[in-house]
Amino acid sequence: MADYVLVEKAQGVAILTMNRPEQLNAMNAQLSTELRAAVERMSADDEVGCIVITGAGNRAFSAGGDIHEQREDDQKYTQAELDARNAVRARGSYEISACSKPTIGMMNGLAYGGAGVLASSLDMRIGCEHSSFRFLAAAYGRINSTWTLPNQVGWPVAKELLFSGRVVEAEEAYRIGLLNHLVPCGELRDKTMWLATTIAKNRREAVMGVKALLLRDMGCNLEEQWANERDYTMNVVRGAKAEAAFPEFIARRGRPPRDA
Repeated sequence: MADYVLVEKAQGVAILTMNRPEQLNAMNAQLSTELRAAVERMSADDEVGCIVITGAGNRAFSAGGDIHEQREDDQKYTQAELDARNAVRARGSYEISACSKPTIGMMNGLAYGGAGVLASSLDMRIGCEHSSFRFLAAAYGRINSTWTLPNQVGWPVAKELLFSGRVVEAEEAYRIGLLNHLVPCGELRDKTMWLATTIAKNRREAVMGVKALLLRDMGCNLEEQWANERDYTMNVVRGAKAEAAFPEFIARRGRPPRDA
């Protein structure tokens, strides 16, 4: 079975690369599990002072959740089983956001849907002209990013992006604070590593302490915000299944062959 997350360590920085380029790094169950485990390992690794997450290739950080897998799961599992599986995956998103070490998104391409959730749950993002974001959940009958995006861009902008589901191109993402830095694509890795190594050279206990305090001192702590979203999507507005959520994609693309 292929490794869907590649792990590289350099100069006190762990670089985690989502590795399904033919699928625009869509986050299926295996990739999500591997990414969560890699972040957990790097958080416990004394050699690592900062964690960078990116996608393979130059088209996509990640296209979001794997719609084909979701569609199959909807047919394979009962609602109770789907709820249990989704809860595990959603918890993984929270744990990546709340991991003890600083996280940077190296935004090499688009980050749509679930990848927007992941990107906006990271501490910082560095982008290039290929970077774009789209918080699509409202367009396909789901809810997400309510506990991540407002913490990055503020309520008024977050509401616009979550209500509309429109594309946010690189220049706008930089202007509204969704990107900390915007550089030419040829400079993206160097700029990301500059910031990551600068962080990693500082005293680990101090940097980790700053992050812990920032998270704790929100109006509501991150877990409370995350739990509120989970409760709403489980008990008030349940997310649409893949067949109903993505009919145009399914009609256009059908079912691709399985990769290794």
